[in-house]
Amino acid sequence: MTTDNPHYQNRWRILAILGIAQLMVVLDATIVNIALPSAQQALHFSNDNRQWIVTAYALAFGSLLLLGGRISDLFGRKWTFIVGLAGFAIASAIGGAAQNFTELVAARTFQGAFGALLAPAALSLLTTTFTDDGERNKAFGVYSAIAGSGASVGLLLGGVLTQYLSWRFAMYVNLGFAAIAIAGGLALLHNQAAVNRPRLDWPGAVTVSGGLFALVYGFSHAETTSWTNPLTVGMLAGGVVLLALFAWIESRVANPLLPLRVVTDRNRGASFLAIGISGAAMFGVFLFLTYYLQQTRGYSPVSTGLAFLPMTAAVMVSAVIGNTRLRARFGPRILVVTGMLLGAGGMYYLTRLGMASSYVTDILPALVFMRVGIGLVMSS
Repeated sequence: MTTDNPHYQNRWRILAILGIAQLMVVLDATIVNIALPSAQQALHFSNDNRQWIVTAYALAFGSLLLLGGRISDLFGRKWTFIVGLAGFAIASAIGGAAQNFTELVAARTFQGAFGALLAPAALSLLTTTFTDDGERNKAFGVYSAIAGSGASVGLLLGGVLTQYLSWRFAMYVNLGFAAIAIAGGLALLHNQAAVNRPRLDWPGAVTVSGGLFALVYGFSHAETTSWTNPLTVGMLAGGVVLLALFAWIESRVANPLLPLRVVTDRNRGASFLAIGISGAAMFGVFLFLTYYLQQTRGYSPVSTGLAFLPMTAAVMVSAVIGNTRLRARFGPRILVVTGMLLGAGGMYYLTRLGMASSYVTDILPALVFMRVGIGLVMSS
């Protein structure tokens, strides 16, 4: 098979590089969770402040993701990918060397910002590298499996690094991932910037970033105060208003940051909603079970990480099989519905946990059902 795609000959090696980068971004959303108690003890910050080590990453990543995607389109995927990796690595090094709470939160914020630059570039590179439908399905199956299992890997890796080295290595470990991905990207990727660069939709970028920031901040603030707290209500209301304004702007500008047809299409919109719900559920379960296993059941950091390993295997198998076999046979609708039902069943089973619950008979089945379901949703 011949092709004018400059990445064709190295497509599988490029997939490996993109997979490493995606693994780094996803696992960093959870790797710090298990290291938090040790980091808190070392840097002497309060329980109320502890959540911001996790939230700062989510705030920056979520609010800047659309802008990162447009920057990739404007300036070329290769260099956006490389800059994102380098910035992520530098932020990780600063976080690992942090001497106080403020420095660690700032580092996590910059990690999220560079992750928002890196993730869309990696996904775009994957899409343009694999042009054959069969190979693209396989590539997306592998990529989805990495994305789905990265959070579990982060929990295990965070436990090992914290228990045997130091909580700081939960940050430093990203330097290795980034170095490999940067070297591979420089050697294998070709930059393809837009020939006719459209103007950046600054009003859209400001409103969507501000709206997403306000929503995430509002939800986080509600956890430490209440749903009726004035700041919580104000941030949530402001987020809704800004996102509504963003939608109005996107329907009128010549080069929208997010063309509304992308989300108003019934199939695409439903798939985005399903993936969003699955992701929120997944990270919520990670946080809940981490505290349950360590504080209620007395698991060590490593034992906690090992407890999540079956989830990693389940999501990898279900995502790959869903992409390569089941989607062509049954269609995405059946996979999404089945996956959501399995995930909901697994989460409902977790509501039965108590002080004497067994890992083998109570926790493990719920985790497997949930992750198989999420793998099917992600493969759709």
